[in-house]
Amino acid sequence: MHLQQFDPPAALQPYVRYFWTLTSAAAGPSTFRIVADGSPGLFVQQPGSAGFQDAAGKVWPRQFVYGQTSFAQQISAAGPIGTVGAYFQPSALPALLGVSAAGLTDSCLDLQQWPGGPPALPEAAPAAQVAALAGWLLRQRAAYGQPADAAVDQAVELLRQSGGCMALPELLRCLQLPERSLQRRFRQHVGISPQLFARICRFQATLGQLRRADYDRLSDLAFDANYADQSHHIRAFREFAGAAPRRYQRQAREVLESFPQLTS
Repeated sequence: MHLQQFDPPAALQPYVRYFWTLTSAAAGPSTFRIVADGSPGLFVQQPGSAGFQDAAGKVWPRQFVYGQTSFAQQISAAGPIGTVGAYFQPSALPALLGVSAAGLTDSCLDLQQWPGGPPALPEAAPAAQVAALAGWLLRQRAAYGQPADAAVDQAVELLRQSGGCMALPELLRCLQLPERSLQRRFRQHVGISPQLFARICRFQATLGQLRRADYDRLSDLAFDANYADQSHHIRAFREFAGAAPRRYQRQAREVLESFPQLTS
């Protein structure tokens, strides 16, 4: 499995974390886990590559935008992998495509049905394909994009910086917003509640520690992220990553962030 990452052009930096390409010539089946990470994104399958299907056997579109993932999901491909994609910022869906993020939570939008048409990628080097995908996003932003919500973006940043540990009352005080207003605007622009987003941020903080092996004992992950105890952390990890931390270490080969290939 070969991964390449690309920074977005300046005009897309408020909306796109990074572009990526993932390729593998292996003919056999591959299984992946979609891990909750607080980010929507975009998948485009290259011609000749295998498509994805979920654990229930439902075939996914070959070009799609997806919303927030609120729980771990498993997908597989029956043949070679050739995917170009993007990881968006949490509130990017309305700003790029003019759609309510809440409508795409745990779901996806088939770009073959999109009014602006699907992205057309050249048969070229990965950098050229990414450039074409960036150009398509810029055109969609110009045609359909909605203004960003500065308060929601500030809430996202505060929750990220706190590792998901900022309590809702403190967040409301910082934003000077009533709870009902924040809940409505956050769901519209991010797709989930600020409380669930905070839980995902806290889980992601522990996943980052696990990736870096920045701990002496696994119980340190729960302590450092202010979980009530290790059992609470393990339950959250299973919910968002599909396995307890130790098992995740054994079975998940994370070439692409939050999209590990399962090895057992």
